[in-house]
Amino acid sequence: MAYLAQNLRTAIRHLSRHDHGELAALDHKHRDLHARWMPGPPITTRESFEEYLSRFDRPENEGFLVCAVDGGAIVGRINVNNIVRGSHQSAMVGYASYSPGQGHLSAGLRLLVAHAFGTMGLHRLEANIQPHNLASLRLARSAGFAKEGLSPRFQWIDGAWRDHERWAVTSETALPGR
Repeated sequence: MAYLAQNLRTAIRHLSRHDHGELAALDHKHRDLHARWMPGPPITTRESFEEYLSRFDRPENEGFLVCAVDGGAIVGRINVNNIVRGSHQSAMVGYASYSPGQGHLSAGLRLLVAHAFGTMGLHRLEANIQPHNLASLRLARSAGFAKEGLSPRFQWIDGAWRDHERWAVTSETALPGR
């Protein structure tokens, strides 16, 4: 698979049908970690994978994988959702790590931000994060996102409507001088 962007350790690429086995095994292994933070069921079956993959058939969503350059293993995923073109040029991002504490998702998110503001031509990215998800809040901050506010009962996750903090980054703040 061809990488869209990379640094010495981490790369991003588009999700493909060939990723089913590896992604299903990773989602199964990390299902307890992600259940309280991620919407929807884990991507552990062929059917759930095909449903997940079909989201990216529409132009308003793109699916990316974060990979370790050494060996190409999947170490995370990042979705760019609800892409709005025209006068907005904005989207929402969601992400999951399969290698917590290794720094790959942090590097992958920075690569994705640069790709979104470069190749994809976006101006603004927003991440909505539950206030108690400290690792995700640190990750967003490290990629240049700034807190904008709180959205009460924003999304149905793990059996309840959950509050989320709204974090965003624009091309001007991520890429000064652009």
